[in-house]
Amino acid sequence: MATLLVIGGSGFFGKSILDMFQRGGLAHWNVDKVIAMSRNAKRLQIETPELVKGNVDLVELDITTTKYLPEADYVIHAAASTDARNYLSAGEKERENIQAGTLNYCRLVRNNKNTKTLYVSSGAIYGTQPPEISHIEESYCFKDPNDIPEGKQDYAVAKRDAEELIKELGKEGFSVSIARCFAFIGKFLPRDQHFAIGNFIADGLARKSIKVKANHLVYRSYMYADDLVEWLMTIVNNASPTCPIYNVGSDQEVLINDLAHIVGNIFGVMVQESSLNLNYIDRYLPSIKKAKLNLNLDIKFNLESALTETIKKITQ
Repeated sequence: MATLLVIGGSGFFGKSILDMFQRGGLAHWNVDKVIAMSRNAKRLQIETPELVKGNVDLVELDITTTKYLPEADYVIHAAASTDARNYLSAGEKERENIQAGTLNYCRLVRNNKNTKTLYVSSGAIYGTQPPEISHIEESYCFKDPNDIPEGKQDYAVAKRDAEELIKELGKEGFSVSIARCFAFIGKFLPRDQHFAIGNFIADGLARKSIKVKANHLVYRSYMYADDLVEWLMTIVNNASPTCPIYNVGSDQEVLINDLAHIVGNIFGVMVQESSLNLNYIDRYLPSIKKAKLNLNLDIKFNLESALTETIKKITQ
């Protein structure tokens, strides 16, 4: 049997993993114990007690400063703020937190030679996706940081630096892997931040008109939380010194305006849209051919079923 340590256990990824564990969904990897590590681990007990019953340990530690790392067979390092407001107001501080957390992890894990590590990176590291590329591949050459829009630069650079630290671990013989994650949907996705789909659902639940702020063509895709967890576990299980890197997300694109109408139809609410500049296209879409080919992974929940499951779980 195996132990899984989730660093950043109180975030969307951590909660989604714990939820899957409580439903027996990690048995395929023989995981019989999960350690949820976070600066705010106690909040899980208060806000989502159903996620921390049974063989779940809560560990209140900050990965940027801790001198101790719980031993585990698998580690999913997902500790970083994903709130865009933090990167606009205190980008340098957030960048330093990501870098410090990864550097400290790399120091501490050297004591646990047999641990398999998955570092949760981001599709943001690619920079602005060229409009002529429909789905961006792992082999895409990074853009100069100065070409990345303000507010996203610090996050992207920090994730790039963190990836290099993880790759160095691999060169020393440790089993490591990287997941470049895109956009997701699930019960625990924040509904009060910059995630469009979360905000649309929040408006629908409140029976308010859904407001689309975009004034140009915005294409996104959304992977359901259960697919996300399966992909993360498969990637960490296949960690190796070669440090395999995979995009993680759905390749089913949707125009944000169309997404708003899909959610609006589910809740029976109106959609308010701005006039669109059809000459400007914003895409943030992963190619997932590599994961499908190398790891035999696939998307089990399309956008419609992912929305249905998410809303059902929120309203239960």
